[in-house]
Amino acid sequence: MASTIGWELYRSFLGVLKEGSLSGAARQLGITQPTVGRHIAALEAELGVVLFTRSPAGLLPTAVAHTLRAHAETMERTAAALERAASAHGDEVRRVVRVSASEVVGVEVLPPIITQLRREHPHLRVELVLTNRLSDLLQLEADIAVRMVRPSQEQLLAQRVGLIEVGLHARDDYLQLQGVPLQMQDLAGHSVIGFDQENAFIRSLAIKGFERSAFAISSDSDLAQLALIRAGAGIGGCQVQLAKRDPRLRRVLPDGFALKLDTWVTMHEDLRNSPRCRVTFDALVQGLQRYVQD
Repeated sequence: MASTIGWELYRSFLGVLKEGSLSGAARQLGITQPTVGRHIAALEAELGVVLFTRSPAGLLPTAVAHTLRAHAETMERTAAALERAASAHGDEVRRVVRVSASEVVGVEVLPPIITQLRREHPHLRVELVLTNRLSDLLQLEADIAVRMVRPSQEQLLAQRVGLIEVGLHARDDYLQLQGVPLQMQDLAGHSVIGFDQENAFIRSLAIKGFERSAFAISSDSDLAQLALIRAGAGIGGCQVQLAKRDPRLRRVLPDGFALKLDTWVTMHEDLRNSPRCRVTFDALVQGLQRYVQD
């Protein structure tokens, strides 16, 4: 019975999960609230389970709904990938291309590149996904990804754009008040801005003097860290190319802290003949190469 359930029912199910109400899901999906309600009722009837319970705060997902969420999200990605793959044929540059990039690159570096791309191809729609995890291009979570690590999968097309260097920076007035550290151990007397939760990449760096215990301000958002540095809150890691754009930022301890991130633009080999993916891929490579060389 479950094999006959249409995707539109699961689509409404995901909408309610994300929005917490029938009305919110209807707005997100561009359909009417009664239609969403009918979809949820039909899905519950087909599966023989209760997916949501009502509360003053809205619709609360049941344990079964939480279990189904990952599977429904996989269906959502597959449906989107099918639509993008179907639009890949033909000579025109139009429809949707989905680009994945880290928070900082997506906010600080890509906007002018995407702006110029759409001026040249106004019928192209760009979905920009900001995430610091590696999007699974083999599962088509994105069409194109900007990665700070060399891809290892053979099915991916990859173009290296160069090294993006990250160094320690602080605003000039902070350094005037607190002094300039001359050695990594001097950071113990400063307000250091850094990560909150360690991950495998951070552990691999193992930079003495730049550990979680030494941080005065911690955040797992790279954008938040960058904003704090720009606000003069302390010393933290910032891309050297970005810091050059801000006349108030000063680099400190360049010999003690210099991360060089090998940067690549990648896409699935099945998309090599897609005009929308090809022009986007080339624009990202060229734009990021200019950024790296600044």
